[in-house]
Amino acid sequence: MAGTRRRPGSDHRTLTYSAVAVILVGLVLVSLRFVPGSPFRPTAASHSPAAGTRSSSAPTDRNARPSPSPSPSLEPLPFAAQDLDDLDIKGWYSWAVLDKRTGKIIGSANMNQTSTTASLIKSWVVADYLRRSAEAGRTPSDAKLDDATQIIRDSDNTRAQEFYESVGGSASIKRLISICKLTDSKVASDGGWSRTMLSPRDTARLGLCIDDGRAAGPKWTKWLINEMRLVRGDGDFGIRKAFPAAEQKQIAIKNGWIDRQKEREYHVNCLAIGDTWTMGVMVRTPFSDASSWQYGMDACEKITEALLRDAT
Repeated sequence: MAGTRRRPGSDHRTLTYSAVAVILVGLVLVSLRFVPGSPFRPTAASHSPAAGTRSSSAPTDRNARPSPSPSPSLEPLPFAAQDLDDLDIKGWYSWAVLDKRTGKIIGSANMNQTSTTASLIKSWVVADYLRRSAEAGRTPSDAKLDDATQIIRDSDNTRAQEFYESVGGSASIKRLISICKLTDSKVASDGGWSRTMLSPRDTARLGLCIDDGRAAGPKWTKWLINEMRLVRGDGDFGIRKAFPAAEQKQIAIKNGWIDRQKEREYHVNCLAIGDTWTMGVMVRTPFSDASSWQYGMDACEKITEALLRDAT
């Protein structure tokens, strides 16, 4: 039996009506996106770029961006580098100042030249003894601490020699150069502590090494610095004497002074540790031009006074 015949073109019209219906539904849905309260209305978050993608909006004007806060500037040191030729100091002299906050060093053109330290080096000898004792798990006896006090405050030579031998003599100076990162200094040719060769620049570095704990170690640093603030008698001269009396009490020092018969010179050296700085001053005066080492002691103070900003 023959099947029912469809009218020509009926399938085409059906498809056309379906397509139109789909388009109309789509238009209705799109229009609902703009009706307030419609569930099809997009939220603000849907306009944000997806995580990990870049925004297509134009970049913000660089000038409109908040500028970073500037780093706070450091207070200037109390010293100002300058030529000291007009001081009329007889013989050889040199100086250096180290900024503890930055490590920067200013000084005379010859601040890398060396001279014998005399008693100034006792600050290191005591520091080396205290640090090594702590590293070995030993606590110095009260008698030994009293000896150390007399070496620092009163510059006792006999006790200094005993300490020097106990820390290995010249081996201790080699540790000084290594631990404190000195660049100019040398062990004495005769192996003695008094003829250790330091420059003013390395003297300032020694001051930093004591101050930051490398020299005496964390257990004894405060003790040593306090003893250096209590230096008295003949050894209390030089750098800190150039400061007001109230400030002098907070400046730690260790000085050295000796008459060198072989060189026919007086050698005077000054080390000081302040709140933001360390300083080294060294003076050598011929016997013929000065009556005693007092001339060099006064010269240390005179050089410091000339470098202080208030004096410029």
